[in-house]
Amino acid sequence: MKKILIIDDEEKLRALLARMISLEGFEVLQAADLKAALKKLEQSDVGVVLCDVKLPDGNGVDFTITIKNKFPEIEIILLTAYGNISDGVQAIKNGAFDYIVKGDDNNKIIPLLHRAAEKVELTKRVRQLEKQLGGRFSFDRIIGKSKILQQAIELAKKVAATDTTVLLTGETGTGKEIFAQAIHQASRRGNQNFVAINCSAFSKELLESEMFGHKAGAFTGAMKDQKGVFEEAHNGTIFLDEIGEMSTDLQVKLLRVIETGEFIKVGDSKTTNVDVRIIAATHRDLLLDMEKGMFRQDLYYRLSVFQIKLPALRERVADIELLAHHFMNLYSARTNKKMNSISPEFLNILKLHTFPGNIRELKNIIERSVILTTTNQLTADTLPIEIQVHEASVTAGKILSAFDLASAEKIHIQKVMNYTNGNKTEAARLLNIAITTLYRKLEDYKIS
Repeated sequence: MKKILIIDDEEKLRALLARMISLEGFEVLQAADLKAALKKLEQSDVGVVLCDVKLPDGNGVDFTITIKNKFPEIEIILLTAYGNISDGVQAIKNGAFDYIVKGDDNNKIIPLLHRAAEKVELTKRVRQLEKQLGGRFSFDRIIGKSKILQQAIELAKKVAATDTTVLLTGETGTGKEIFAQAIHQASRRGNQNFVAINCSAFSKELLESEMFGHKAGAFTGAMKDQKGVFEEAHNGTIFLDEIGEMSTDLQVKLLRVIETGEFIKVGDSKTTNVDVRIIAATHRDLLLDMEKGMFRQDLYYRLSVFQIKLPALRERVADIELLAHHFMNLYSARTNKKMNSISPEFLNILKLHTFPGNIRELKNIIERSVILTTTNQLTADTLPIEIQVHEASVTAGKILSAFDLASAEKIHIQKVMNYTNGNKTEAARLLNIAITTLYRKLEDYKIS
C-alpha cells in the first residue's frame, strides 16, 4: 500500500485529510511538525508528502530541499492558507510536485496525490531498471578469480573514474568489449551512451561514414544526412574495436578528434564538435605495426595513455570451471533444460585445452554440449571430438597425444560415426571392420 505523510500542526484538519485520503486506498501517516515528520520519513517508506507551508519549527518550502536531498524519490505537495506567486515558484524550484491553496484547491488534492504516487512508482521502476542494466555491464559481470584477471580488473577500475583514453590489448575472445562496457558504466559518463564499432567490419570509405557521419549527396546512396557513432556517443563513450585494422588515412582523422574534439562529416565543410571518451582495443601488436608503417606512432601514444592487457584463457586455467558453470546455467535456461552439474572428466579435458578462441570458444563449446546432452549433467562425450583427444587415458594413465595412433583412430571413428548419423552397421562397413570390433572400439574410446 502506498504511504502518504501529512504534515500539519492543525490537528482537526490533519485528521480530516487523513480520513479522506485513506478512503482512496492510501496508508496515511501524520506529523504535527518538521522534526516529527523527518523521524517518520526515516522510519517508513513514504511515497508522497502533503505538507503545510507554515509550521511551528520551520517552513514547508525550505523543508522540501531537506526531503529531496535525503529522499530524492519522494514527491512533495505543499499546502498553504495564503498562496502567493513567489512562494509557489520557489517551492517548484526546490523540487515540490505542486503548491496548492487550502480550501480553494481541496478538490485537487486527491487527483494530485494519485499523480504524485504514480510518478514515485515510475521513478522507482526506472531506478530498478537502471540498476539492473548497470549490473549487466558492471565489473561484477566479469567472471574469474585468477590473480592475472583480478590485476586487469583493478587497473580498469582505477582508470574508469577518469576520462583517460584506454587501449585494451589481448587475443581475440578475451572479453575486451565487456571490459570497455564496465569501464564506461563505472565512469561519470555511465548514464550516457556507450557506442561500439568494429573497425575491421567496414571498408575504409564506409568506416569513415560510420564514424563521422555524412551529408546528403556526399556519395551515391547518401539520400539524407546521417549521424556517425562519434555524434551518437556525445557525452558518453565510444569503443573502437580492432583499431589496428583502421587505414592510416582514417588514423589521421581519429587523431584530430582525440586532440581537438572536432571532425568533419563526409561531404561537409564545417566541423562538428563532440565530447567523448575513447576506449580502443586490438589483438594486434601495434608496436610492430608502427615499425612496418601500418600504424601511426602519434596515434598509438594518444591511444595507449593507459593500456590494459587482457589475459588469454590458457593463462587463467583456474577460471575455466567458473566460466563453464556460468555458461551451462545460461544455456540450460535458454534451452529449457535442468542442468545442475559438470562431470570432473569434462572439466579436466577443458583445463587441458589451449583455447585459441579464448572465452568465446569456451562459450560455444558449452552451448554445444548443453544442446547435445540428454541428462542433467555435462559429460565428456558431448565435447567436440578434437577436444576429446586430450582426455586422460583411463588405462594408460596418460594424456593421449594428437600424434598417438589411438588418438588418430578415435578421431577417424568419430568422424565416420558422425557421417553415418550414428548408424553402426554402416560405419563398420565404411571402416571395413566387423561390427563386433566397432562396438569394442566405441566402448574403449567412450564414443556414443
